[in-house]
Amino acid sequence: MTKHLDTSKEWLERLISFDTTSRLSNLELINDIDTYLNTLGIQTRLTHNSEKSKANLWCTIGPQQIGGIVLSGHTDVVPIDGQAWTKPAFTMTEENGKLYGRGTSDMKGFCAILLAMAPEMKKRKLRTPIHFAFSYDEEVGCVGVRSLISDVVENLPLPKAVIVGEPTLMKIVGGNKGGRAFRTTVKGVPGHSSEPSRGANSIMAAARIINYIEDLQHELESKAEPDCVFDPPYTTFDLGVIEGGTANNIIPEYTHFNWGYRSLPSEDPNILEQKIRLFISKNIEPRLRAISREAGVTTELRNDTPPLIPDHQSAAEHLIRHLTGLNESGTVAFGTEAGLFQQAGIPGVIFGPGSIQQAHQPDEFIEVSQISECINFLNKLVDWAENNSSA
Repeated sequence: MTKHLDTSKEWLERLISFDTTSRLSNLELINDIDTYLNTLGIQTRLTHNSEKSKANLWCTIGPQQIGGIVLSGHTDVVPIDGQAWTKPAFTMTEENGKLYGRGTSDMKGFCAILLAMAPEMKKRKLRTPIHFAFSYDEEVGCVGVRSLISDVVENLPLPKAVIVGEPTLMKIVGGNKGGRAFRTTVKGVPGHSSEPSRGANSIMAAARIINYIEDLQHELESKAEPDCVFDPPYTTFDLGVIEGGTANNIIPEYTHFNWGYRSLPSEDPNILEQKIRLFISKNIEPRLRAISREAGVTTELRNDTPPLIPDHQSAAEHLIRHLTGLNESGTVAFGTEAGLFQQAGIPGVIFGPGSIQQAHQPDEFIEVSQISECINFLNKLVDWAENNSSA
């Protein structure tokens, strides 16, 4: 049996038992990890949100010097609400070579392996430091890791590269799309539905905006470059929440909807935002304000996550190629924290155990074989860090 496999399973079971759905605190989990690392003689740094209800954790194993390797994972998970789980979501179940539970693949599996291997890393005389970076609120826009990265850049020796352990089936992923998220509020004019000309229907106005967004999506799809390395090979829109109205016989005054897009790294994300804002100002607001000067549309940018721009010559990709012998580097449509590290001058690559096809699904699982493969890779990384100086 692979060394560290049993301990990885134990840690995964332990991490899953903490319900760290993004709407909740992750402090119990972080404090548990913090205590464990401290008992190993590993010093940690915490960065909190403004309410002190959530925290990131950073630690360094090896010398405090520039050129270290960051192993990064988020501690939050998506909700299980409305999903038809047949196994307990927050208790690990092992069955037929699979480990079930919320976060097994995305991405407590990777975090568990790091914690299982921490004693071995601490025991070795590393010449290149290895850093752990555990973040909060990745699932809602890579929120937490921003303060962690700022702390590292401002106060600590700059690492050489970061490996973000999102599930890639242990294949190299060198690029991901960026993302922006918005909340649009349409304020109409209420009234009795029998006299629609006396009011301004916010739902109908919102529907016209949404139809325009759909038209833009079709336009982007029709112009997709066939040799694009991303799948889908174009910027994609999402619209996940819409709220409006109170009764069928009342003209709805307010409608809110959340939307966004995942843009190709080669495209300017500002252009799409400007197109939609221009459509609203020219085609929606004048009709609303003809009824009342108080009516109108507001659109709030709630999150902006940069893409990971592919760089096949980066220190991150070079290291993984050297350790694994892998040559191909792919791309993914989902967002990660890697682009934020890249913006801060820390080259990133996405490389971790499990399949993204299991992420966010009921009965989420990770193959035990993927855990073993990740352990084998990290053993090679530790050997390399022991024999190669970053100074």
